[in-house]
Amino acid sequence: MTIQYLAFVRLPTEKAHGLQIMKTCEAFAHAGARIELAIGRQGRGDPFATYGVKKNFSLSILRGPDLVSWGSLGFIFSLLWFSEVAARQSAFWEADIIYSRDALILLQYIFLRRTLVYEAHQKPNLVSRFVARRAYRLVVISRALAEAYGSAGVLREKIIIAPDAVDPRSLENMPSREEARGRLGLPRDKKVVAYIGHLYARKGADTLATAASRIPDTVFLFVGGIEKDIRRFTAIYGSTPNMQIVGYVPREKIPLYLAAADLLVLPSSAKDEDSARYGSPMKLFEYMASATPILASNVPALREVLTDDSAYFFKPDDAEDLARVASRVLADPARAARGETAREEAKQYSWEARARTILSGLA
Repeated sequence: MTIQYLAFVRLPTEKAHGLQIMKTCEAFAHAGARIELAIGRQGRGDPFATYGVKKNFSLSILRGPDLVSWGSLGFIFSLLWFSEVAARQSAFWEADIIYSRDALILLQYIFLRRTLVYEAHQKPNLVSRFVARRAYRLVVISRALAEAYGSAGVLREKIIIAPDAVDPRSLENMPSREEARGRLGLPRDKKVVAYIGHLYARKGADTLATAASRIPDTVFLFVGGIEKDIRRFTAIYGSTPNMQIVGYVPREKIPLYLAAADLLVLPSSAKDEDSARYGSPMKLFEYMASATPILASNVPALREVLTDDSAYFFKPDDAEDLARVASRVLADPARAARGETAREEAKQYSWEARARTILSGLA
């Protein structure tokens, strides 16, 4: 099977979709498909090296006018130009499948007699509904998203459910907690709570930051974020003495922070429907594979994967409840058992397993 994956993105990027796209292509190729990934432009560095991905698929750049800085209209114009350039390449017509997680890219190809596969990460809108109904297959990252598209008129037999995943190899040979803290300069005599991800409001990072001041004897780490969000977050919470706003770190350093923590938090907000109901955050599966105990917001998207045997839960958007439950978990000597359960359950969520599920549905 030959797949052309079209992604109007910059790679590498500090945003999570970059890793997700690269790992998906690597896993497709590992499963036997022939893949060409076409992107809009290259960022700083080699995408393969940045994401630790094998060069088992081809990567091309379809250059065009970069008007993204002009706002939404500039972005749409640049994306449609990218789609038009892609359709003029021989690879587009030679591929068995045209694959994208952007419905607007595929929209232009509805009447070109190409076999289209749309991977949806957000709830249906006017464009994505139109594309999903006419695509050969629809890949969704959660059961709730499958139900939403089914209700929007997509035939159930066309829908492939494939949550996001983790590369277990990236978390092999993790250092001990003491060694990780030594390498990161963290105190060894205090509990450490970590959040790894973006600092968007929908991710619930503000709720966790508010809770930090209620547990002053515990160190709270915030790892990740883009520059403007880090500035905002630091302006609001930077004076909290037991918080460390680490910012963006290279992928290879993430296991150090996972290993150093006593507790990892997924504080997803219930106020954002995509995050609370339909999402499948990659850090969830990284958390699980690390075996570090997890404290998660009690929202449907996380409950699709986590159970009371593999994680602890708190009321979403409630900093006081988060602090209360976190204090209880940190004092629980049996918390490691849930971390081990989560690691066992994470084994079914590898990128290779995800690719096999999708390719089987496309055959």
